[in-house]
Amino acid sequence: MKNVTDSFLCLSYWPSAGSFGFNTDILATNPINLSVVLGVLVFFGKGVCASCLLSDLLDNRKQRILKTIRNSEELREGALEQLEKARARLRKVETEADQFRVNGYSEIEREKLNLIKSIYTTLEQLENYKNETIRFEQQRTINQVRQRVFQQALQGALGTLNSCLNNELHLRTISANIGMFGEMKDIK
Repeated sequence: MKNVTDSFLCLSYWPSAGSFGFNTDILATNPINLSVVLGVLVFFGKGVCASCLLSDLLDNRKQRILKTIRNSEELREGALEQLEKARARLRKVETEADQFRVNGYSEIEREKLNLIKSIYTTLEQLENYKNETIRFEQQRTINQVRQRVFQQALQGALGTLNSCLNNELHLRTISANIGMFGEMKDIK
């Protein structure tokens, strides 16, 4: 296969001297191209020197770099200020959090002590209610026992009286009681 320059040669044939065509010989065309470009520059830029153009380009580049550096410094200073503000807020929040934590622990301790006191008070009241209930039940039981004993004694006495009393003894007892009642009236 042919190389690229050979194919260009086939496409761009040099017909004869004096006609226009493509020269594919790179080594021969570079000096010609450079001389044409330099000639155009000299013709159109007669009053401008190459060093002046280069100097202006470098100055513009330098000014852009300096401006970028200044902007970067301003942004850096702004970022540092924001960082310092954020650190101050963080310290403030940490201090408040510590205070809340300490206050929370003391509040928890206070609530714990109040709860313990409340439980002791409730237990004491329950103990008092229990003792009162026991005393009430004991008194009620004692009263019930007394009432039964009294009823039994009364029934026993009535049974004895009914079995022992006859009409004559009954009449004597009634008259003795009436006599005592009459004497009491006289005393008054």
